[in-house]
Amino acid sequence: MTLGIVIVVFLVCCSIFVNGWTDSPNAIATVVSTRVLSPNVAILLGATFNLLGVFFMGTAVATTTANVVSIGTGTEALVTLGAAQLSIVIWAVSAWKFGIPTSESHALIAGLMGAGMSLNGVSAFNGASLLKVVYGLGISTFVGFGLGFLGTKLIEITCRNVHRQRANKFFSAGQVVSASLMAFSHGAQDGQKFMGIFYLALVIGGVYTIDPGINMSIPFWIMLMCSVIMAVGTSVGGYRIIKTMGMEMVQLEKYQGFAAEIVASFSMIAATLYGIPLSTTNTKATAMMGAGASKGKGAVNWGIAREMILAWIFTFPACMLLGYVFASAFRMIF
Repeated sequence: MTLGIVIVVFLVCCSIFVNGWTDSPNAIATVVSTRVLSPNVAILLGATFNLLGVFFMGTAVATTTANVVSIGTGTEALVTLGAAQLSIVIWAVSAWKFGIPTSESHALIAGLMGAGMSLNGVSAFNGASLLKVVYGLGISTFVGFGLGFLGTKLIEITCRNVHRQRANKFFSAGQVVSASLMAFSHGAQDGQKFMGIFYLALVIGGVYTIDPGINMSIPFWIMLMCSVIMAVGTSVGGYRIIKTMGMEMVQLEKYQGFAAEIVASFSMIAATLYGIPLSTTNTKATAMMGAGASKGKGAVNWGIAREMILAWIFTFPACMLLGYVFASAFRMIF
């Protein structure tokens, strides 16, 4: 492999690590905050089901992500990918410093868009893939909140005559299942996105020859490597995000945590089957907000929620700008 490919692969690995550091903890935030599992056990559970999600949900999302923009060929393509990955790392680490969950899915797509624009302007955009990104924004924001609210209300109605201690015992066990499903869906979504970029870099470098836009058959070793790096990232820095999501933004009871995880997971799995890139952070956080709001608007710390929403809003323009600037600078250097 050439030095350029090595650098880009290294930056992709850094992005995967940062995703585990700042994004994967969202999948296990609820089960930790409700004290069903300890952070260490939850991280191990999350890593295991992340890996399973990567293996069993195909590559539709990976293909969509890899085709969001036209990235050119050869050195131009490697510059585009490298610039996008660097923008993700800088943005995500900056947000993590303040304990604010950001969407690395949005950062990845925005970084690719900005880097692609530096090469071909807006003509670099693939309309069909970007439309799926827009669908994902709607699902993660509005559907997540609505289903979180309705799912919690449905459980309250269904279990209104069940003794509280018995219900808590049931939902404690249920949260282990729902947290596993959440981690599985995270692997299916975010694992695919970064595996797709990893594989794309190797295709550009001539290591693999299959056209990723037509048949993205990702090798096992890439799946395993991405999952392990993501799990290590979660174990290193995940608790700060868990604290913000599960303890400061909203404090959920066990049945509310179960509801939030179930609706977020199934939303993400459905989107994955249709190749729609979805933000794990947005989907899980809005589902948690909806579950909390079922008890009244005062049950959610809207100050923390507002900070998170602003971070989501600024992710696109910030990472597009970073991707554009880095790509332009790299092209002058290389």
